[in-house]
Amino acid sequence: MHDQAIINKVRKLRKKGLTYFEINEKLRISILKNTLSYWCKDIVLPIWYKDKIKKINKLNLIKARTTAIRINKIKREKYLLLLKEKNSHLVKKIDIYLYKLLLSILYLGEGAKYGRSSTLTLGSSNPLIIKLYLKLLKKSFTIDNSKFRVRIQCRFDQNIKKLEKYWKETTAIEKKQFYPTYIDKRTKGKPTLKKDYKGVCTIHYFDKKIQLELIYLADAIIEKII
Repeated sequence: MHDQAIINKVRKLRKKGLTYFEINEKLRISILKNTLSYWCKDIVLPIWYKDKIKKINKLNLIKARTTAIRINKIKREKYLLLLKEKNSHLVKKIDIYLYKLLLSILYLGEGAKYGRSSTLTLGSSNPLIIKLYLKLLKKSFTIDNSKFRVRIQCRFDQNIKKLEKYWKETTAIEKKQFYPTYIDKRTKGKPTLKKDYKGVCTIHYFDKKIQLELIYLADAIIEKII
């Protein structure tokens, strides 16, 4: 049995609009919600109580989502670490003999095919893809840097000078080897939503023989596997 004094205190706080959780904390007690509800079943709550509960529920939902995001992030980091450990031995096996194979597969997915372009051409909005492509190309073939040409395609509201500077630093290709930047006029009046979007950088290299070799090698790999 509970002391009547405790019951009276509970009822008094309930009339003030405190939740059962708040009442337990306020009185430093630990009484089941069902019991508290029974004691206060005839109490008329303040008119603002429903709004208070809505706010509490909203805050609890935000906290739950924040906790879930944090837990998922930890799980993802652990999983990525596991993947790294699982595949680290494969990365260590990458050597000069694999560079050309990797380059051919990359070109198969991202590069211009023979017939559409008379040059070795690959474009991407991802700077890592562009860097990887140039790195593999230079490791797989003897490259003449003067044969490179660069074309940037961007949206109407983007800063051309900043984009050209960005891609010049990314590619390490001289500015004089850049074609005039192409602006997509269809995007006029349509703001660029992705702040980190740097347009599309297309790398041209004037050597059809390399293009043919990469396409042949990619086809040979596909035929071998399939």
